[in-house]
Amino acid sequence: MIQGVTFDLWDTIVRDESDEPKRAARGLRPKREERRHLLWKALDQIDPIDPAHVALAYDVADAAFNRVWHDQFVTWTIEERLRVILAGLGRDLPEDDFARVLQAHETMEVDIPPDPIDGVAEALARLAQRYKLCIVSDTIVTPGRGLRALLEKHDLAKYFSGFAFSDEVGHSKPHRAMFESAAAQLNLPLEHLVHVGDRDHNDVKGPQALGMKAVLFTAARAHDKDRTSADAICERHADLPDVIDRLAGV
Repeated sequence: MIQGVTFDLWDTIVRDESDEPKRAARGLRPKREERRHLLWKALDQIDPIDPAHVALAYDVADAAFNRVWHDQFVTWTIEERLRVILAGLGRDLPEDDFARVLQAHETMEVDIPPDPIDGVAEALARLAQRYKLCIVSDTIVTPGRGLRALLEKHDLAKYFSGFAFSDEVGHSKPHRAMFESAAAQLNLPLEHLVHVGDRDHNDVKGPQALGMKAVLFTAARAHDKDRTSADAICERHADLPDVIDRLAGV
């Protein structure tokens, strides 16, 4: 019996990197460059430092983050990562300066948000009439509170009864703690949930291992379409309510 639907966020609800053209139109750096520039500028104003050194330290911290994320199912917060970078550089920032750099990182995707995927609002509105809905998302730079704000900006947060973000749960997908958090927030057993996401390893095999059903969503990212164990594949949000209903036997 399917009573709840959990959703990945990136490339399932919103289109990842769709904010980059908006940034370019405003004459802003790409996010990756801007993050490195923000830290370099704060450090350089106190004591000059080669921007290449800052970029290299940032790259090393990102590589370590990716290793821990994929192998240990943990997403370090951006605050933790910035402090690791500073330690690697043998530098420090006054707390006020650090707080400004941190806030700029955390709000970058909220101030200029990525776009919702076509049809998502209509699909969520239909699904929310019959199922409880919850977000289950890893947080790479923007923290959970920022992703809630992003969803509020697009008037989508109202459809969800729960939010399981990796920086708040303490683990990332496909760790069972993420899906258990969603189940607890919805007050439903795991086997009564279906998860929707774009990555076979995290969003399909992860929940299936816990007794959930899973839908591979391919509107924005279809890399795993030919090698998935998903219970269903959905190519657009207009079809998603019917796909979920079929899995629920409605």
